[in-house]
Amino acid sequence: MIVFPNAKINLGLQITGKRADGYHNLRTVFYPIQLSDMLEAVRADEFSFHSSGLPISGDPETNLCIRAWQKLQAAYDLPPISLYLHKIIPMGAGLGGGSSDGAFTLRLINQLFKLDCPDEQLKAFALELGSDCPFFLLNQPAYAASRGEELTQIELPQLKGKTILLANPGIHISTGWAFSQLDLSKPAPAFPDLSALPLDQWKDILLNDFEPVVFNAHPEIASIRERFYAMGATYAAMTGTGSTVYGIFDTAPADWKEQFPSHYTLLESK
Repeated sequence: MIVFPNAKINLGLQITGKRADGYHNLRTVFYPIQLSDMLEAVRADEFSFHSSGLPISGDPETNLCIRAWQKLQAAYDLPPISLYLHKIIPMGAGLGGGSSDGAFTLRLINQLFKLDCPDEQLKAFALELGSDCPFFLLNQPAYAASRGEELTQIELPQLKGKTILLANPGIHISTGWAFSQLDLSKPAPAFPDLSALPLDQWKDILLNDFEPVVFNAHPEIASIRERFYAMGATYAAMTGTGSTVYGIFDTAPADWKEQFPSHYTLLESK
């Protein structure tokens, strides 16, 4: 059985304070995009995990696919499986690729073994994996609050038929470092109602709190956003803690791939 864990972008991102449990409260809109990994699970004599594509750093025991399997295996006493992940979504890029892989593993194993695991239980497992993971169970445009698990589905007709271009310069941004650089002493303004806000007004209203921090440390990331605007984007921003920047266009410029150095990962999503 094969599934395709997709990426997301953040439409605006506010960090409103640090919680007693060490996490942060946030406000954002998660928006799913077509860029996807590939994930396969089959029954096996013993558990195994294999990957290809982009290299996956870190201890395998912290891999969210493996952790998702461990949670369901312990809860339902499941027989072994073999997991295979082909990694396409860049890591440390603000696209939620690891979170998506973990959430899709939960869904895949639930389907493979016909567990009928209740949605609320799957969501609880997903939240134990990471703050972004519950979104990928919904996988529809949603306003997110608290750690990111309080999700309210929204309609964004402004984006229908638009082209989203992504540029990733290959810079890995540590989420922990990015959060440590924020000044949380000032109250956050109200988050805009995107469902009612015309796209051409997003530029000066819809902000990502991490942009000043990351742009100061890596001016080349800031320059991507400016190039997208120079190419005719209606709105451009960094997603998550970076380093990926996206631009929203009516149609993709004909020469958009030539606008960036060859070491950039350039992707298109409608």
